[in-house]
Amino acid sequence: MKKILCVPFDPVHDVGIKLIKNSLAERGHCTELLPPDLSMEEIVKKAAATQYDYILVSRTLGYGVAELLARFNDLLDAAGVRESTKVVLGGKPITPELAAELGFDKGFGEHSSIDEVIAYIEDRPLNGTADNHKRTKPDIASHYFYSFRHKRIGELLDTIAEKTLHWAEGKSSSGIERCKIQEELSAVSDPSQKKRLTDRYNSLCDPVIADANSKKIFPKGVRYITDDEMENVRLLIREKQPLRQQNIRHHSRQPLIFKFLGSGCPTMDIVHAKICERYGVNGFLIVNPSWEARYEGLLHGLLTHENDGTITSEENIRLMRDCLNPSTLLTVRAHRGLNTPEMIYLAAKAGADMTKINLVYGSLGAGTDPERLTVDGLYAMKIAAEHNMAFDIPGNDELSGVPAAKSLAGLLINVMLGKKLGAKAILKPLFCYGPDIVLHGQMKQNFVDYNAAKIRALRSIVDAPIWPGEPIAFMTQTEERVQSANATSYHAALAASTGVDAITIASTDEAFSRGPITIASRIDSIRAVTDAFRFMGDASFQPTAAADNFTDDFVRKIQSALETVAAYANLPEAINAGALGSKEDGAYPGKFGKGTVRNSEQQIPNHK
Repeated sequence: MKKILCVPFDPVHDVGIKLIKNSLAERGHCTELLPPDLSMEEIVKKAAATQYDYILVSRTLGYGVAELLARFNDLLDAAGVRESTKVVLGGKPITPELAAELGFDKGFGEHSSIDEVIAYIEDRPLNGTADNHKRTKPDIASHYFYSFRHKRIGELLDTIAEKTLHWAEGKSSSGIERCKIQEELSAVSDPSQKKRLTDRYNSLCDPVIADANSKKIFPKGVRYITDDEMENVRLLIREKQPLRQQNIRHHSRQPLIFKFLGSGCPTMDIVHAKICERYGVNGFLIVNPSWEARYEGLLHGLLTHENDGTITSEENIRLMRDCLNPSTLLTVRAHRGLNTPEMIYLAAKAGADMTKINLVYGSLGAGTDPERLTVDGLYAMKIAAEHNMAFDIPGNDELSGVPAAKSLAGLLINVMLGKKLGAKAILKPLFCYGPDIVLHGQMKQNFVDYNAAKIRALRSIVDAPIWPGEPIAFMTQTEERVQSANATSYHAALAASTGVDAITIASTDEAFSRGPITIASRIDSIRAVTDAFRFMGDASFQPTAAADNFTDDFVRKIQSALETVAAYANLPEAINAGALGSKEDGAYPGKFGKGTVRNSEQQIPNHK
């Protein structure tokens, strides 16, 4: 048991020191709290009259206060108190460095916890709850059974999925073949076998990719990461590991928080990620360059890219995974393009936790031929299932003007296909102000009803995780950082009140950035959401009666869209016909990879 004197060295602010005093008393320590209006001399006289083990001094800083604290320390020293007593300084603006500079034995600041103070007093290591390395990795999909609550919609989805799986049976592509080669390369060690497989892989790539991998002739702006850059990142991580990770969520029922990584430079991504981890972010999404989706084949190696989008080579993914806290989730975008199966396989091999697949949006909004992406995407779902990787389904096609009900119908088709292939899907409806909403005025009265109705509609249809994105509040933000942070926080609070599992938030400069995303803008949005979650706690928004009408309308229109899709022979045919987004909606079936689907027994042609 320690004898402790608690000193509110401030005429007003003594709440913090009272909380610490109460916690120490509960643990059996002998604590005494002085009133906040004593003079410096009276405090020193009291401290010298009794032998204390610790004197805890609480103070907010202001003009001249540093000099006062230094003088107070000198008086304690002159009275002989410092010979047997440790003097500790705490307060919102205090840092360990400042406390040491002023002559105190220890300092605790804004982000210190009472547990840390107690551990110091009791001269023991900090217990697990305050140690970020003790955090457990969440599993978003683990508590869901993927049962369909809406009988008719479930039947329609089953019909669409069965038709599509039957159509895709026996079909392959160069993307699938490259994925198989990657799997073979992982299993062989003989150099001649590796060369044979590598040559075959390069023959299935577009020349720009094959030349980069075999001749080191990289696309413009791409280069290897240098040894010095790697060493600097490792040094930073070793020296700057945070003592304690903050928590964005006020309670465990609030959604997990994800942010984008995709500066083009993996080392910059890591620096930003480590800072975001310190502020409590639960996971990250690696966003790749748009051209990566258009070329057959992926680049290999530790590579940096001078434009937006980080190259998703196995080595880059592994580097980021290894540098993140073990409890942090990492997902890799693969929902579009000509490399979906291979990208998911390499992501799993490199230790990523989740991936991203949407056969509908990838075909309508991201430029891939529907037949090619369906064949590749179904194979990719099998890989995800094999490696126990959940996949999220982005609903960004609504941003092109596709009505929300059609977008949500597309998400549900992916859920059913994933279920039949053993993969766990995560619904990802937009939670923002999109073109279809602008045109038809669903958010004229408020931004609450329509967004809440999407979640209600999906919950009424299927038992599956929901993760609004991507990001929330998109198209409501401006270049004014405070407004942008506020818009994000409002949407985050609304999402929390609907009971979703996760959300993706943008930095305050992300939607309008004319250059790299800044660390300060990342912190803006994180802190805004943290405050919103604390403000809301276990309270919630109250949607109006319009939300009920929107919900019923969503369910009815989702069923109607699925009735239309189910009338076609398979999903690609329905997409090409405009059943899930027409040209009038602003959606156009993609052309990348058109005509490249082959039967499995056919030789996949070289791309050179």
